[in-house]
Parts: sequence; structure tokens; C-alpha cells
Amino acid sequence: MTEVNRMAEHLFRHESGKMLAVLTRVFGFSNYDTARDVVQDTLLAALEQWKLNGIPENPAGWLYTSAKNRVLDQLRREKKMAEISPDIAYEFQSEQQMQQHIDQLFLEHEMEDSQLRMMFACCHPSLPPEAQITLILRTLCGLSITEIANAFLSNDENITKRLYRAKDKIRSTPIELEVPYGNELPTRLDTVLKAIYLLFNEGYNSQHPDWLIRQDLCEEALRLGTLLSQHRYTALPKTAALLSLMYFQASRFDARQDEEGNIILLANQDRQKWNRVRIDAGIAFLNRASQGPDISSYHLEAAIAAYHARAERFESTNWQAIMYLYRLLEQINPCVMVQFNKAIATGFAEGPQRGTEALLNIKGLENNAYYHTALGDFFAQLKDPNNAKTHYETAIQLTKSKAEWQLIWKKIEML
Repeated sequence: MTEVNRMAEHLFRHESGKMLAVLTRVFGFSNYDTARDVVQDTLLAALEQWKLNGIPENPAGWLYTSAKNRVLDQLRREKKMAEISPDIAYEFQSEQQMQQHIDQLFLEHEMEDSQLRMMFACCHPSLPPEAQITLILRTLCGLSITEIANAFLSNDENITKRLYRAKDKIRSTPIELEVPYGNELPTRLDTVLKAIYLLFNEGYNSQHPDWLIRQDLCEEALRLGTLLSQHRYTALPKTAALLSLMYFQASRFDARQDEEGNIILLANQDRQKWNRVRIDAGIAFLNRASQGPDISSYHLEAAIAAYHARAERFESTNWQAIMYLYRLLEQINPCVMVQFNKAIATGFAEGPQRGTEALLNIKGLENNAYYHTALGDFFAQLKDPNNAKTHYETAIQLTKSKAEWQLIWKKIEML
């Protein structure tokens, strides 16, 4: 991959959601496809120009200018004034006003506002519930169909169908681009937070074959979460709890792989490499999250992450407390991955036999590489190399990550 392609991939993922949010605000949510076409044309033009002339000094500014020019040309050429979002159509009474207003929309604070509006539009109650998070991950976060399928433990075909149904509904339903308040806010905010959570997880445990960690996705999740924490309607305890969780997890980036890209397990990580600034941010947001009567799943996951962050050594980790928190979490969110993590904590708190029993009682993870790796680990601790090898070999067949593949082979060699 050339330098231009690497830069383009990183920048396009980071900036495409911003531009799409702004242009959707211009054309209206029902004309989402028009806005998307302008963004895609802008990105293609950038790739062609940069290959010929090199990457400009301010590549993001280049993209914004190109997008602005394209949308202005399209409005003039096709006379799409009637299609402009009604809440700003009155601003476009002349070409000068049109230019000024579009310039205004590309200012940083306006782009942030547009992204917030777009997030909540994607979670409008008229859209199918299963499609709402999918829309956010696809439109604002730039995840591929396969990446979204991994996040949902689904497949490409199902995700494609979700997006098609959602876009069909968008074209036929008047949906305002606004941040809701009152009774509408809680449910839609929950959906937005879930999308950000899944985005961070895809970055933290990437299913990409070449990258274990996709830090750009995690940073984007932190950025979107921060936007929510700064808005008067969405700066709620559960928003702070999610940010706390993400900061605790992000503090370990530099300790999770060696210089050759090999995985370093939590038990073997150099805790001096953990980012103290991010741990402190996690603690600060956890304190903010505690200022309310409600406890969300993010509160409990952040508390679990805090126990890991505060342990000076792996051996001093309070696994009993972590196991108890996972039991509480299962009551709020009884999904298989919570059951899986509870089983792991049980194995460390009460021994590998109890951990193995807990894992074997879980249904629905038979095709999950982490599940079989964990079973292999517990069987290895129980001095049962045959069962350990069987599960490790299954995990190797299921994983898509080269780094994970190498780690599991090392485990087999050590049996």
C-alpha cells in the first residue's frame, strides 16, 4: 500500500462521516443518498489528485473545500433548491448566502453539531431498531459491511439487508436532523451509545487480518463520546460511564503488542507502559458517572476496567470483585459475551475447573475464536493437553487475525 493510499484510508474514514453529516444537513436526511454521492465523489477525486500531485499540506481542508465546491455546483446545476433541508432553506435566497452558509457549516463547531444531529437521526424511532446502530456505524464511523457484521456476530448478507431497509425508510419518512430531548432522548441516546461502544470494540479487538488494534477507530469512538459529553442534553451519567470504560481500555494500547506485532496478554503486560493520563481520565469520568441514581451496563464495565487499571500487578487483581460485577452486569445485559467474560473471571477467582464448567454452559459461542482459546487455556491449566489442543486448533480455524493465530500456535507448542 502506497503512502497516499495509507493516508487516504485513515483520513477518509476520519473525515467522511463529518462531511456526510454536514451535507445531509444541507440536502435533508431524506436525500441522504445525494449527500453520500457528493462525499464519495470528493474522496475519489482526492485519491486521483493526490496520486498525481502528492498529499497537500492540509488534506482535511482540501477535502472540505472540494466537498463545498461540489455541493454548490450541484445545487446550481440541477436547481435542487427545493430539496434543501427545510430548516436552512431560508438561508439560501441568493448564491452569496448559499456560499456563506455552507462555509459556516464546515466550521469545526458546526461540523460537530451536524454529527450529533446525524447520530440521532439514524436512531429515529421510525427506523427499524436493528438498523439504527448499523446506520451509525456505516455512515458516521465508516465501518465496512464485514466490520459491522463482526460487531453484531452476524454476516454480510444480513447487514446489507438492514442497510437497504433503513435507506428505503429514510427516503419515504420525514426525519428531522436534531438532537432530541424529553421522553424521546433516553432510548435514542442508548442506541447512539451502543454504536460508539461497538465502534471502540472493533478497534480494540479488530477482526482485520493484519491489525490487532485499530487505534483510529478507538480514537473516533472517544471523539464521538466526547461530543455527547459536551452537549447539555446528552451529558448524562451513562455517557460519562462509557467514556470512562473507553479511556481505561485505551490506556493499555502501548502494552498490548511487542515491536514485532505479537500479542502481549494482560498477565504479561508491562504496566509501566500503561498511559497514566488516560487512566486518570477514566477515573474522572467514572466519578462523573456516579452522580446519578441509575446504573447502566457501562457503569459496571467501567468499574471492572477500573479494577484492572488500579492493580499494580496481575496477581493482585481483585477477581472476586470483578466476578461479582459481571454477575450484576449479566442481570442488566444477559448476552453471551457477558456470560463469556463472567466465566473467565470465575476461572481466575475460583479456579480453572469452575471456569471451564461456566464456559461449557454457554450456548451460542461455538464459532467464536475467543471462546475456544479460553477453553484451551483452562484445559491447559488443568493439565489436560488433549482437550486444550482440540480447542486451540478450533480457535486457529476461526480467528481472522494473524497476531491471534500466532499467539494460539505458541500456546499449542507450550502444551
